[in-house]
Amino acid sequence: MQSTLERLQALSAERAKAREAEKTAKILQMPMPVWPESVRGVPNVALRSALFGAIKRGPRRYMDRELVTSLEGYEVRYTGPRLDQSDLDVWEALLHLARRQALGNRIEASERQLLKEAGRSYGKSGREWLKSVAARLSATTVEIQHDHQNYGGSLVDEFYRDDIAGCYVIELNPRLQLLFAHEDWTQVEWEQRQKLKRQPLAQWLHGFYSTHARPFPLKVKTLHQLSGSEAKQLYHFRAELRDALACLEEATGWTHEIDTNDLVHVGKIPTPSQARYLSKPKQPKK
Repeated sequence: MQSTLERLQALSAERAKAREAEKTAKILQMPMPVWPESVRGVPNVALRSALFGAIKRGPRRYMDRELVTSLEGYEVRYTGPRLDQSDLDVWEALLHLARRQALGNRIEASERQLLKEAGRSYGKSGREWLKSVAARLSATTVEIQHDHQNYGGSLVDEFYRDDIAGCYVIELNPRLQLLFAHEDWTQVEWEQRQKLKRQPLAQWLHGFYSTHARPFPLKVKTLHQLSGSEAKQLYHFRAELRDALACLEEATGWTHEIDTNDLVHVGKIPTPSQARYLSKPKQPKK
């Protein structure tokens, strides 16, 4: 009797694995979502975690399969030098260029085009900066788990650079498509983000709150952890946060308040896609 039960359990487990594999295969066959030129499409996990932290310029700490702070529902482990908001600018630019083709295809672009898409000026310092970011993104390993989907790999599979022609050939892992599954991605207003250039905490806040149709209050301490801030003392971070929220309000028109319970409130008008999501009838909980 026991052996029959074990066989049935094993068969059930195999069938569940087969269903998950079939679901993953269908996702990988889907085209990249297409978004307008004025925005950047970004998987929510990159905006709701400290993967691309609100850190300042300077030496990068190396991380070895460290658990990255993220919102509930995501599990992120990272190996490589810490990534910052300028690294996110380049990764967003690559996704932007890849959105009209399969992710496994090569992205061919000039240095000038890549720098423009990342919001940087063309020049020697810009070209050297781009080299360092390309090397950093290809040297990473991320392990992401969300909604029964798992991705493990680099943010950039590989790249080739022709210094004479001044162009790049870059490949992204096709399995990054999993991070866009179930509409778990956000359109980030690029012009607004550019207004916050060289303000890493304000940029991180912009990305984070862009993923929310109706932001819910969060403790200052929670934002300190989620943003990956390197501020040692919470009162130092709170002061930085007030300045960043003021810059964010100026760039977007979103309102903000830190109440007496140290809760951060951000008010914003939902985007059209977020408004459609909010208007959908809620499914009753089973």
